[in-house]
Amino acid sequence: MRKIFNPMKTEETDSSTETIQDQSTNVTGHEGALPNGNNPELGEHETVEIEQNPISAEEKWMKEANEWRDKYLRLSAEFDNSRKRHIKERIELLSTASADVIRELLPILDDFERAIKANETLDDIVAVKEGFNLIHQKFYKRLEAKGLKPMEAIGKPFDTDFHEAITQIPAPTEDLKGKVVDELEKGYLLNDKVIRFSKVVIGQ
Repeated sequence: MRKIFNPMKTEETDSSTETIQDQSTNVTGHEGALPNGNNPELGEHETVEIEQNPISAEEKWMKEANEWRDKYLRLSAEFDNSRKRHIKERIELLSTASADVIRELLPILDDFERAIKANETLDDIVAVKEGFNLIHQKFYKRLEAKGLKPMEAIGKPFDTDFHEAITQIPAPTEDLKGKVVDELEKGYLLNDKVIRFSKVVIGQ
């Protein structure tokens, strides 16, 4: 049987083919994207990462400045607390040291009170002198045990590290020129440190 060429049928076929291609394009998605949302230009297992906004330089500097400020405030508070604690400990040490010295001197005060009471009815001047000499020796021994030592000034060359010149007089002898010829007030050392200068008269 001979086939008859039908031009209308060919146009319908072509039109149907174009319709199928258009539908295929719609299935693949916009700009060639696959239905699963993957970009065909990427690998099979590659995904697109969303880049976060980086911290600006100004924000970084502000963060570091706040950290340094916090450190400074903490150190300042620690230093202030340490200073107050040191002052408190120093005051307590001085008060304790004073209490120890006074406690050591209380027996001497008792001796003076007993001597004064005994001298009210005592007529023997020799006994009075001996009593006061004993009290003086006891008092000196207590101070010496604490590190007190008197200066030897008379006959020594004048030294501003130990002596305080009150006046000058003509030297009695040639070898006493520039030396201490008299002592008006004795000087003392406490643990080899001057706590009172000797008030002296210098020969010239």
